[in-house]
Amino acid sequence: MSTALVTFVGMAHPWMCDTMGHMNVRHYAGMFDDASFQLLGHIAAKDGNEGGIGWADVRYEVDYRHETKAGALLTIRSHVVKVGRSSITFEQVMSGSLDGVVHAVGRTTSVRFDLTARASVPLDDAMRERALALLVEQPAQPL
Repeated sequence: MSTALVTFVGMAHPWMCDTMGHMNVRHYAGMFDDASFQLLGHIAAKDGNEGGIGWADVRYEVDYRHETKAGALLTIRSHVVKVGRSSITFEQVMSGSLDGVVHAVGRTTSVRFDLTARASVPLDDAMRERALALLVEQPAQPL
């Protein structure tokens, strides 16, 4: 079993907060998306969509656990929960950088995708190995 990879460190700026004083859901999505590029980049060992191959998210679910107020320091840790033929399912845990309180948990399934053919492509052996190194069989905090 592996440990999670730190894929994002940032803060909730006041301009990210809604009229209730909490970080708006669109900013959770942005932070989780930035974190997913880090995770998938570590798995693919490439930046961007070199060679016309990229990733397509096909499922995205977020569980909001604790309000996030302006000034909160945040860390996202990501780990793989399933490796398919052409897909990776991963979980991202957003927590307070100082107190460890879990603010949100996201789970995404992303498919390796040929951008020209518009079809899935299998993970190569090296990608599969890197993904399996980040596999956590029993997620610590299921959705």
